Amino acid sequence: MTILLQTPERQPIRCAVTASSPDSDVQAAHTRAARNTCRNGVTSSSPDGDMRVLHRSLRLRTVQSAVIACAVVVGATACGRSLGTPPSTTGPLEIKVAAASDLRPAFEELGEKFRQRSGINVVFSFGSSGQLREQILNGAPFDLFASANVEFVDEVIGAGRGIAETKADYALGRIVLWTPAGVAPPARIEDLTDARFGRIAIANPEHAPYGLAAQQALHAAGIYAAVAPKLVYGENIADTFRIAQSGNAEVAIVALSLAVAFGGDYMLVPADLHQPLEQALVVTSRGPSGERARKFASFISSPEGREVMTRYGFVVPDEPAPEQVRQ
Repeated sequence: MTILLQTPERQPIRCAVTASSPDSDVQAAHTRAARNTCRNGVTSSSPDGDMRVLHRSLRLRTVQSAVIACAVVVGATACGRSLGTPPSTTGPLEIKVAAASDLRPAFEELGEKFRQRSGINVVFSFGSSGQLREQILNGAPFDLFASANVEFVDEVIGAGRGIAETKADYALGRIVLWTPAGVAPPARIEDLTDARFGRIAIANPEHAPYGLAAQQALHAAGIYAAVAPKLVYGENIADTFRIAQSGNAEVAIVALSLAVAFGGDYMLVPADLHQPLEQALVVTSRGPSGERARKFASFISSPEGREVMTRYGFVVPDEPAPEQVRQ
């Protein structure tokens, strides 16, 4: 480090900061005085001049020592750690999970349980499975994709964005007719033709598996043409639920998991009215993040994970499908 100072005669002196002892400074100054030469470019042929050189040199060394001491203290304080300790290069462990909107209540609970047991934080991005698939195909940095439709998982694997060996079916979804407070639910799906159901909310069937299942059920019940003018569309199944919850629709065809999580009256739609909502997941990254994602996938399929999924109305592999009506 170089410091630019001025002598009492206002002459600039450029000094390199080095560490030395006061005794060596005095000895060097006397030597320089004897030789009538100053390393700082100031010369004198008189004893007074030599002493001025000595005093000036001592002042410079004092300033240099102070600068060095200050740098050490400030550096140690700013870093907030002992000298010689390398800075921390590791942050909190986490994985990024793209998950279908119907999974929010169950997965948020599973994510917290997993964090408590593993120390790994799960960062979720919920949305329609079709839109999440597009994000992954376009390079979005997710570590795990949990879809409400197994075909979307297959597309991700086929495009080289998912690790085929990690594909796993984790649940079977169900749809219900859900009504907000003050609106009695229909007794059967054909009742949606009643005038009291002026607006019927479903998720966009183009990219939301639950919306496609709702559309299939309406066709299978033979009422699609009659209710089509009353349909309003949500971007995903959670958005669809909010439409009815806010009073902008008298009824919504939504995931059973959301009805269980948020309450209200609902009727389970018969499973034979639509294609099975086979939900699957796949790990979409490699390395340490991929290994952590595999651990979370295993946790979902563990007995503890299955209990949570079942509690939110999902049918887990090897479990019978519920056929109940709740009012």
